[in-house]
Amino acid sequence: MSTSRARAAFLALPVTLVLAACAGGGDGADKGSGDGPITVTATDTACELSRTEAPAGTVEFAVTNKGSKINEFYVYAEGDRIMGEVENIGPGLSRTFHVELSEPGTYQTACKPGMVGDGIRADFTVTGSAGAAKSDDENLAAATATYQQYVAEEADEFLARTTEFVALVKAGKVAAAKALYPTARSSWERIEPVAESFGDLDPRIDGREDVVEEGMEFTGYHRLEKDLWRTALQKDSGEIADRLLADVTELVAKAKTVQLNPLQLANGSKALLDEIATGKITGEEERYSHTDLWDFDANFEGSKAALQALRPFLLAKDPELVETIDARGTALEQLLDSHHSGEGFVLYTSLGDADVKKLTEALDAFAEPVATVAGVVAKG
Repeated sequence: MSTSRARAAFLALPVTLVLAACAGGGDGADKGSGDGPITVTATDTACELSRTEAPAGTVEFAVTNKGSKINEFYVYAEGDRIMGEVENIGPGLSRTFHVELSEPGTYQTACKPGMVGDGIRADFTVTGSAGAAKSDDENLAAATATYQQYVAEEADEFLARTTEFVALVKAGKVAAAKALYPTARSSWERIEPVAESFGDLDPRIDGREDVVEEGMEFTGYHRLEKDLWRTALQKDSGEIADRLLADVTELVAKAKTVQLNPLQLANGSKALLDEIATGKITGEEERYSHTDLWDFDANFEGSKAALQALRPFLLAKDPELVETIDARGTALEQLLDSHHSGEGFVLYTSLGDADVKKLTEALDAFAEPVATVAGVVAKG
């Protein structure tokens, strides 16, 4: 799921950071380093941080939404590279997350009331000496290596399936293109936080029609979804398909060069569940094809893959947490499996209110312990 925003809890490349000052943020923020989590008070019109400076390393943010709209909080590096995020914060709710900021320099923070637009932004300074992200534990080092390989393999699969999909669209083979569409997108959905992290590539590949309201052209998978299911193929459908393949080729080359740290795996596993909660479980993502449950399943698989990479570390540090995650993950998987049809799933429109409610409750139950994984990883 995407509008023009890029969402990436997994990815943060070490770069030298120099950002231009940008208006926004709360008044009277304290620049002192302080101790403990940096508190963030988000409303519909403001984004106030208790501190706007921290030493290089792991930084903890505690975000409270005191507004009337669902909110999100992001930490950006140069070029709007997302270093960390927390999504789907309902009115009156609080969320805590950790982010590895190992390079000194100027970053930006942003609250996004209503989960749209560029957000309410302000500069955030990281001080001290540059250093590699913390991963001394051999299990954590192995986890990052394992997951980077997973990302590379899924990226290759995404390119292969997109190449096939584009060929079908250009040949006017509508039925075959429709059949391939949900599975062609699955690898994107499995590694979505990484895949969506490269600036405008995200909305160009996966932007929904809403991007037009933000001044962008409607292209990519969802434009072709509309052509296939709603309007019939258009004169420019072949051109849109060629641009999609070019964009995916560029994305895959970049995704395979990422250097991850353990916190990004932990945050990413939760971010994928947030993707389900904010787009797939609502039926908003695949609004023309109604193939949202394929996306739901792929996001869920990606979350489990990140957790599986971290499993040896988590078993050593908190075996009870692993037991809880396993039990609730099994429950969600069994519920999702009940909506299988053939080699895929039923259409979202066939779900009743009771079905959606059960899926939402099972998703929330699984997401609750997953949200604590980053805290365990941050303690090392």
